[in-house]
Amino acid sequence: MRWAQTMAFAITEINRNPSLLPNVTLGYRIYDTCHTLGVAFRTALSLVSGREEQFQLDERCVGSPPMLGIVGAGSSTNSIAISSILGLYRVPMVSYYAACSCLSDQMQFPSFFRTIPSDAFQVRAMLQIMRRYGWTWAGMLFTDDDYGRNAARSFQSDLAQSGLGCLAYVEVLPWDHDPVEIQRIVTVMKKSTARVVIVFPYGRYLVDLMEEVIKQDVRGLQWIASEDWTSYAILESPRFLPYLTGVLGIAIHRGRIPGLKDFLLNIHPDNDPDNSHENNIVRQFWEYTFGCKFAPLPSEWVDAGGRMCTGQEDLGTAETILMDLSVFRPEYNVYKAVYALAHALHDMLQCVPGRGPFSGHSCASLQTIQPWQLVYYLEKINFTTSIGEHVSFDENGDALPFYDVINWVQFPDGSAKVLNVGVYKKSASGVEELVLDEDRIFWNFESKKPPRSVCSESCSPGTRVARRKGEPVCCFDCIACSGGEISNETDSTECSNCPEDFWSSPQRDHCVPKSLEFLSYHEALGISLTTISLLGTFISAIVLGIFIYHRSTPMVRANNSELSFLLLLSLKLCFLCSLLFIGRPRIWTCQLRHAAFGISFVLCVSCILVKTMVVLAVFKASKPGGTDIMKWFGAMQQRGTVLSLTFIQATICTAWLVSASPAPHKNTHYHSDKIVYECVVGSTVGFAVLLGYIGLLALLSFLLAFMARNLPDNFNEAKLITFSMLIFCAVWIAFIPAYISSPGKYADVVEVFAILASSFGILVALFGPKCYIILFRPERNTKKSIMGRGSTDK
Repeated sequence: MRWAQTMAFAITEINRNPSLLPNVTLGYRIYDTCHTLGVAFRTALSLVSGREEQFQLDERCVGSPPMLGIVGAGSSTNSIAISSILGLYRVPMVSYYAACSCLSDQMQFPSFFRTIPSDAFQVRAMLQIMRRYGWTWAGMLFTDDDYGRNAARSFQSDLAQSGLGCLAYVEVLPWDHDPVEIQRIVTVMKKSTARVVIVFPYGRYLVDLMEEVIKQDVRGLQWIASEDWTSYAILESPRFLPYLTGVLGIAIHRGRIPGLKDFLLNIHPDNDPDNSHENNIVRQFWEYTFGCKFAPLPSEWVDAGGRMCTGQEDLGTAETILMDLSVFRPEYNVYKAVYALAHALHDMLQCVPGRGPFSGHSCASLQTIQPWQLVYYLEKINFTTSIGEHVSFDENGDALPFYDVINWVQFPDGSAKVLNVGVYKKSASGVEELVLDEDRIFWNFESKKPPRSVCSESCSPGTRVARRKGEPVCCFDCIACSGGEISNETDSTECSNCPEDFWSSPQRDHCVPKSLEFLSYHEALGISLTTISLLGTFISAIVLGIFIYHRSTPMVRANNSELSFLLLLSLKLCFLCSLLFIGRPRIWTCQLRHAAFGISFVLCVSCILVKTMVVLAVFKASKPGGTDIMKWFGAMQQRGTVLSLTFIQATICTAWLVSASPAPHKNTHYHSDKIVYECVVGSTVGFAVLLGYIGLLALLSFLLAFMARNLPDNFNEAKLITFSMLIFCAVWIAFIPAYISSPGKYADVVEVFAILASSFGILVALFGPKCYIILFRPERNTKKSIMGRGSTDK
């Protein structure tokens, strides 16, 4: 009734407007499709065939009036049926309520236009709201009709393409109000973890659903309403409000139409010009509103005590939704649709002959106008309504989308109100924008905040998304990134590898430089080895000082004091060279450490070897005919032998450093999360020759000392050399497998330990007993004590 009256108001307003269609009067006829596809289809056929009812308006207008365009229909299904027929004849049709996106197909519906946005824009508005509040998990309900199916299909498609979320369930509301099916649907909603429900029904099909929602007491849902039921008055009753309060909906933009309310208040059966033609729509409305009947009264009405309508009833005091301005939404689209047809006709009549758009630059005339000519001008309309809204159609016949975002609010007194809380619009430049006044939105939850509706909580940085097999992509588990991998975004689908010199942080959300591992002076192990090395150097210096101080005593002189001094000096170098293995590897320390180690130990072992040879030579010289042997073991020969043997090692080290010098190297193979900073030997052969040469001299010294261990001296140094070389060889034999199997800095630890152990073994074994006698048993530090008893016992 309100839609029809709005059309009548718009045509009346146009006919009174001297600047729009001057000297042309518009007329209209109203057809009721009764929400029935068959009736709508028959109506369309009647209109295009010219078989509609003929009547006489006045003496000059008899027969079928020329039909130039249609305002309607009120549903997508009926519009599809009517437009498919009218399109064949290019009869323009401007709908105010058919939102199905399928009607945007101009190939199939070439003369269809509409002032309500396509539901494709409505779907995008809903997706924008879901994005705003982070709702990625929702259910969807729709009716099995053209509007519901297309809206649901469009929503599913756009949701999948946008990647904004997933649907927990998709259910079709039954047309036949099947209680079993409705009960099943509500049970699904109740069990689902989705807190948001998207609904694309006609309002009347939602009543049965809400009855079942009340029956099962399903609360805690955030309903997102399509434009068809956002203002459905029946659902705003106190019975449904506890469950529907807080609804967020997309609604047709509400436009204030000046003068419409006064026009509606003037509705009266006597004022309706169609009463004489037996069109009793106004009378039916009047009887329904005031609960009365016009004469002649039906007998059953009289028997029931019903009263007769007098025509004096006051419409302004009646409780009727007709005057509820808060729901004047489709009416504004009706108003724009009528004006669109009027402006198209006006533009057509402004055509200048010879400059027209048709064949031969002709214009359409009012007497011979064809509907397809009006379609041409309808495609190009561009006008502004009385409230300042711009109206035009795009290439699909759709108007610029402009929606209100509404929120259902219940007040303490139980009354409800539909509040505008935002808009969703598309500008002429094509930019779509959602604007919300979030402070005005009422959330029907205890927290009074938007609900959380997700299948799985977002994966934080440092984790990746692992899809659950057989479930929607929104349902997943969060797996922590492996070592060396990171993810620095929320909901990352994969972890990325860190660069070679970097490792993942403990939170796995960024890469950090790998820690460098080497034998440091600052760690306990490095401090301990440094302390032991300096202690050995200090003890060697003390022993050297003792020997120098007591150099004239028989104990020092009997053991070749010059070689002893040189041996103690080499031991100090052995202790000190171990310090080169501690600290951050550098090119010079890598080159110097093995060279210093090799030369120091060869000098040490050479001294021992020469001392052993001297002991054997002295024993040989004491036998008859052996006096000449000592000329080969004089002081110069001893020095020359030590220097020659040491020079050979120096030559080996020089060749090694020149051919394949040791160098610092960052090794990432031992540990994945750290870099082992080590010195690579450069040439394994060079390192093996260096150790082999030391081992050869040590083995030779051991064999010679072992042979001389039982010589008849009271103090036979060969026994001490044998024991010291036994320690030395045992340490370095154990060193080789330990060194090979030790990774990183522990290889340096093993080598330093071998250096210190062998050095302490020589120092203690060779010089310990001598220092004991020198310091604590001076009575034995005599030539007689050292040499006296050996021969007599024999």
